Amino acid sequence: MRMKNKLSKMLIVSLCMLLIASMFGGCSKQSTNSFKAGTYTAEAQGKNGPVNVEVTFSATEIKDIKIVSQSETAGLGDKAMENIKNQIIDGQTLDVDTVAGATYSSDAILAAVEDCVTQAGGDAAAMKNGGKKPGEGKTEKLSTDVVVIGAGASGVTAAVAAGDEGAKVILLEKTSTIGGASNLSWAGKFVDSSAAIEAGLKVDQEKMISDWVENCHWRVDSAAIRQYVAKSGETYDWLAEKGYTTQFINFFGEQLHMLPAYETREELLKKMLAESVEKKGGQVLTETTAKKLITDKAGHVTGVVAEKADGTTLEITAKNVIMATGGYAANKEMVKENFGFEGVNGGLGQNIGEGLEMAWEAGAKVPDNFGGQMLHQTLASATEKLKTQYEPFEASYPLMLTYLPNFMNVGTSGARFRDEAATLSPVAAANTSAFQGAYHYVIVSQAQLDLLMEKGMNGVKAPSLPGMPPEFYLAWADKFTLDNPWKDADKVFDAMVKNGDGFKGNTLEELAKNAGMDEATFVETFKKYEEATKTGVDTEFGKTASFLIPNGDQGPYYAIKAEINNLGSVGGLLVNTKFQVLNDKRLPIVGLYAVGLESEGVLFNDTYVGNGVGIGYAFTSGRLGGEYAGTNALK
Repeated sequence: MRMKNKLSKMLIVSLCMLLIASMFGGCSKQSTNSFKAGTYTAEAQGKNGPVNVEVTFSATEIKDIKIVSQSETAGLGDKAMENIKNQIIDGQTLDVDTVAGATYSSDAILAAVEDCVTQAGGDAAAMKNGGKKPGEGKTEKLSTDVVVIGAGASGVTAAVAAGDEGAKVILLEKTSTIGGASNLSWAGKFVDSSAAIEAGLKVDQEKMISDWVENCHWRVDSAAIRQYVAKSGETYDWLAEKGYTTQFINFFGEQLHMLPAYETREELLKKMLAESVEKKGGQVLTETTAKKLITDKAGHVTGVVAEKADGTTLEITAKNVIMATGGYAANKEMVKENFGFEGVNGGLGQNIGEGLEMAWEAGAKVPDNFGGQMLHQTLASATEKLKTQYEPFEASYPLMLTYLPNFMNVGTSGARFRDEAATLSPVAAANTSAFQGAYHYVIVSQAQLDLLMEKGMNGVKAPSLPGMPPEFYLAWADKFTLDNPWKDADKVFDAMVKNGDGFKGNTLEELAKNAGMDEATFVETFKKYEEATKTGVDTEFGKTASFLIPNGDQGPYYAIKAEINNLGSVGGLLVNTKFQVLNDKRLPIVGLYAVGLESEGVLFNDTYVGNGVGIGYAFTSGRLGGEYAGTNALK
């Protein structure tokens, strides 16, 4: 009996050991996953269109991932996907964090690869059940003169300027991209630059300043405006000396400076950083997110806590910290609460207000005019889906009509709300629409579509080409003419309706019902507008007679859903002319500076009204703020 009991116990122990071994073996993702070797393809929707991948498997692992086609934002979405692709292969895992600022692109490649894993017979759920980041629990301590948080135009410029003053600089950027919104922008305003003066276009600076202050209802810092107007011209030459050359253009009497070719900008900024920050012992740390400002007992800012992509915590002590984190326009709740805006974030997805929260926690004052946004363009939600069905020119038909004054615009109730000539000015177009809600409708009749198909925009007497930003039409600039007929416009508009980005009705009542407008209000509005097209007198809004084009009395009729593009929030921190952040007593917080959008509230009240000022100020505030912070750090 003893021997039998002993054998029984040994058998039980052996079984337990096997069970334990199998349990621990199950913790390994690779040991529990197997695939049907081969190559599989899948597609997922990115921000700008479909992302197609080709994934090759062996029996035990992912061997290769090829991004076959995509149309994501150059320098941001495409880089994010490459980054995630490498992480999937290196770690043999789908437990990969999305890249800040490129969430849609990140999600697209992860979804497409997951689809391929499933096709290959793999366990996608196991591959998504991730573990600890390799750097979690580790802390590194660094010390420097100046830390700059954010590597957009203002942050890069601030880091370079501080480095030029002799300061050791660490630049932190939460994404993998240098340049931020400047990589997507068109032009900046550098007032009375040497190029503008040479071209014979000089500004009456005193009038510009007084008009600016008055137009913002005096709820701005006139000293900050004067500094920008007086000093931004110098920034043009400073950038040119650094190799970041902008091209002056006389834009209908305005001084604007086109930024370098889109594909060259990030490399030019990296070169500036290499020749200043890195050459002098500083560092540029991408995929590193600032988490908290470090303060001492006196409330002085003495550094920042940040986290690297691998989970490592950085504790960086510094004499000065410069906030350049790009505002909060991608934080829908924050924008809605402080401005009431519900349109589209056309800026960067990573700008969610973290920098402001850190600064406020450290004692920074919330400005009295907090909440303003940079509403600057009109968008048609139809565009991206139509691009998957038609060539870019055809897909942009609805978008182009939102920029022309010849079509009736109504709010969601069905009532007109403006002289449609406001569409000729991007700021006026944006703000008049945003005052109505999340979107408005542009009404187009079949008769007008027939004219567009026959004679192009000349058929509807367009006064000029739609005033869209160049990046909207550069790919099809050869077709962007007033006399180019709009082939298949009726089919494109029907596709818009089918995709859910517009509405159609064979009668006015049917269009109103389908679009959710009040039928009586819309019908009355339409009749008043048609009467104005006959008499040439718009008694409601005073629209110019030449812009009053009849809709006709035969359906069908279409409603284009037009949305407003928010390029960025305006302000959030109060600064003086040395770009020092102020506390509730309007005194400087020692060690804390802010440049770029975070500090732009000193220039504008509730909304941005400049043309090119955003980028011009980003570079100028960065240059000046970096010089002040760098010089002060060495005292």
